[in-house]
Amino acid sequence: MPGRYRGPAPPDPLETALVQALDMPVPLSTLAALLVAMAAKHYLIDFVVQTDWMARGKERVAGWAAPLAVHAGTHALGTLAIALLYKPGLWWLALLDFVVHGLIDRAKTLVAHRTRWPMTDPRFWWLMGFDQFLHQLTNIALVVLLVLP
Repeated sequence: MPGRYRGPAPPDPLETALVQALDMPVPLSTLAALLVAMAAKHYLIDFVVQTDWMARGKERVAGWAAPLAVHAGTHALGTLAIALLYKPGLWWLALLDFVVHGLIDRAKTLVAHRTRWPMTDPRFWWLMGFDQFLHQLTNIALVVLLVLP
C-alpha cells in the first residue's frame, strides 16, 4: 500500500561509500605533516615569494590576469611538489589549486574595489583574514583529497 511505513529506508550505496572513504584511518603524523606542508607552502608563496609585480598587479582594475596567473601558478607548483612527493597520481590537484586560488584572490580584489575600505577600517582586515581563511580551507580540502584511497 502506498504511504504505508515499511521501516527505515535501505542505505544509499553512494553515501555508504563516501562515509567509508572519509572514515578510513590515516596516521595522524601523515595528516599533520601534509597540513603543515600545505600551510608552509601557502605562507612562503603568499608572503615570501610573491613579488611586488604579482601583489600589486593582481589587484589592478585592468591588466590583472597575468600577475594573478603567475601568483596562482606558483601556488600550483607548490601543491604539485607536495602531491608528487606523497601521491604522484594526484598531480592534478595542482590544477585545482591554481583555479581555486585564483578565484579566491580575484573575488577578494573585486570586493576590495567595490568597498574601498582603507587599511584603518577593521572591515579591510576582516576581508584579508577571510581570504586567508578560504585559502586554508582549500589546503585542508587538498589534504583530504591526498589521503583518500
